[in-house]
Amino acid sequence: MDTVQKAMAGFSLDLGPLKEPLGFIRVLEWVFSIFAFATIGGYTGTTHLTVSCPDGDQPVEAFFAYPFRLAMKPYCLPPSCNGSCTETYLQGDFSSSAQFFVCVGVFAFLYCTATLIVYLGYRSVYLQTSRGPVIDLLLTAAFAFLWLVSSSAWGKGLTDVKYATDPNRLVQLCTSCKAGEFPSMGRLNASVIFGFLNLILWAGNCWFIYKETPFHKVPAPPTTMQEGGAPGP
Repeated sequence: MDTVQKAMAGFSLDLGPLKEPLGFIRVLEWVFSIFAFATIGGYTGTTHLTVSCPDGDQPVEAFFAYPFRLAMKPYCLPPSCNGSCTETYLQGDFSSSAQFFVCVGVFAFLYCTATLIVYLGYRSVYLQTSRGPVIDLLLTAAFAFLWLVSSSAWGKGLTDVKYATDPNRLVQLCTSCKAGEFPSMGRLNASVIFGFLNLILWAGNCWFIYKETPFHKVPAPPTTMQEGGAPGP
């Protein structure tokens, strides 16, 4: 209880940092990190096929969802038109890259929330010593690297998901099947874009945090002769 009271006693809300690049970019990182993991989490898609029968075409739907363990849910592929079917599975497990991407997005969101509280409520404590800006710089650079790795990995994983769920490829398993509608993946494409936008934001923000550290030395103004003084030898 005493710790909470001490923390609240040192809290002083100041929205001024939001007008500076350091705070403004952090808000953008907070927003774009939400967009990154929200566009992929909870996604569900459907691949459509049709089976040609004398009395009409029979639709076949293969469902898949995040985290893209495609073999988790079977779909029914009719070998004939007499009503019987065979359970078939989509092939591929792309959960590692998808979950890594979401994990980076969630932790980036939490870190942005924590640092915004520090920027706006404990600015004096943040700048009191060089430790705060240095730690902030190191963690921001680490997140920039994680965004690069996770976005690249998920971009490759999304390409593999598109290939594994392509109805033009799945019809090769059924001679009487025709390719139907391709699954809508606009959200997944957007997640990759948001991932690389986060990379740009976090990498660029390193410069503004670097300026708050003691590593950034402001050059001293050149000394001038006093007015009327004689030049030195």
